[in-house]
Amino acid sequence: MPDCFAHLRRLLEARLKKHAAREYIQVLRLLETFPLTEVTAAIEQALELNTISFDAVRHLVLCRIERRPTKLDMANWPHLPLAQVRTTHAADYIEPAGCIA
Repeated sequence: MPDCFAHLRRLLEARLKKHAAREYIQVLRLLETFPLTEVTAAIEQALELNTISFDAVRHLVLCRIERRPTKLDMANWPHLPLAQVRTTHAADYIEPAGCIA
């Protein structure tokens, strides 16, 4: 196996502790369907992007196979909450009268 597999496993172990083995095995099982070269390239890309997970590697493999750009479309993950960020205004930092810091 290429070195990136061991590197991915070490990072998974550091991040996930007891669930790292399961996640790493899922990555290895991608080899049942996809060529070693494609999985290796996806792992290397995931390491570059610092996206250390089975889902990231699988997504990157599929993007490589389907020749489409790697992007996160939140419609594919409806269970994740959408971030709502408003513009900060200078007035937000003014303390109300009578407050002592």
